[in-house]
Amino acid sequence: MTMTRMMMTMKKHYSETQSIKTVRHGEFIPCRTAFIDTHTPGSNLKENFTIVGGGVSESPDQHVHIVDTPGFNIGAAGQPPKCRNSLHSHRTAEVFIALKGRWRFFWGRYGTTGEVTLEQGDIINIPTGIFRGFENIGQEYGMLLAILGGDDAGGGVIWAPQVIEEAKDHGLILAETGKLYDSKKGESLPDGIKPMPPLTEEELKQFVEPTPEQVVPNYVARKWDMVALSNGTPADVISSGGMLVDKPGFEVSFLSHNTEGVTYSTDHSEVLMATEGHWRIRWEDSEQILAPGDVSLLPKGGKRKIESAVSGEAGLFRVTGTDDPAGPTWKFPPQA
Repeated sequence: MTMTRMMMTMKKHYSETQSIKTVRHGEFIPCRTAFIDTHTPGSNLKENFTIVGGGVSESPDQHVHIVDTPGFNIGAAGQPPKCRNSLHSHRTAEVFIALKGRWRFFWGRYGTTGEVTLEQGDIINIPTGIFRGFENIGQEYGMLLAILGGDDAGGGVIWAPQVIEEAKDHGLILAETGKLYDSKKGESLPDGIKPMPPLTEEELKQFVEPTPEQVVPNYVARKWDMVALSNGTPADVISSGGMLVDKPGFEVSFLSHNTEGVTYSTDHSEVLMATEGHWRIRWEDSEQILAPGDVSLLPKGGKRKIESAVSGEAGLFRVTGTDDPAGPTWKFPPQA
């Protein structure tokens, strides 16, 4: 083996045991130039992570840990206190899990229609068709794990018009191709390529303005409610019959230290995201231990068993692909 080949092998940022692919939290590689608001004051310190699938980054600098797309994408956002993610929307589901810290989520055309605070371990399934943003309101660096519906995550980000306009004042231009160009680095749009046009007033009318009373009870699940419902069997969090009724192209369940480990198989790929404690994952003849923040992709088929490896508190989210289309999620109120 050549020295170059050896170094490339040593620098792999996921570990494989047979067909399990795991990205350790300590090996997450951030991108600080992922989106159009990279230079905008108040958003310029955020970090974007693409863990499973290509995600929605607008920068070629984005590192992708696992390129496989199991019908959805897994990413993460890391932000210091008072740092915010600007108002945007997606064509498919966007789900956030508060891995660390305290977060304020806000929504609406100008971010003033409603808001909700997430504590560590809470989850929010943000509906499609609304502008949303989020801010770290804790005292320390915080991190969110994210699930985006679809193999291509809906084709990218839809920015509120004011975000695009403000970014121009700080040197960033988003092309109609979805790629960022930074005038601070001497970059400019190639010949024949136009800037991404802001949404028109007619297009903006298609974005809904739900009240907090519509969003919070139907799209937010609290950690301790999930812990209570995961006694014996996993809590059904996001599905057609779960705590948060939706069909976004995947299902989300929650396991706690009270959930009994059973051996099972599935016809769909799964992603496991440990949020608290340590977890023992058995797949066929292999075994791994997941720590908080670790993410594992398990292929379809094959016998697997998931169980807490500690005697104290433990939490793990399991995302399973479904045959439902990954288009717009259910509107208000959720349909039965």
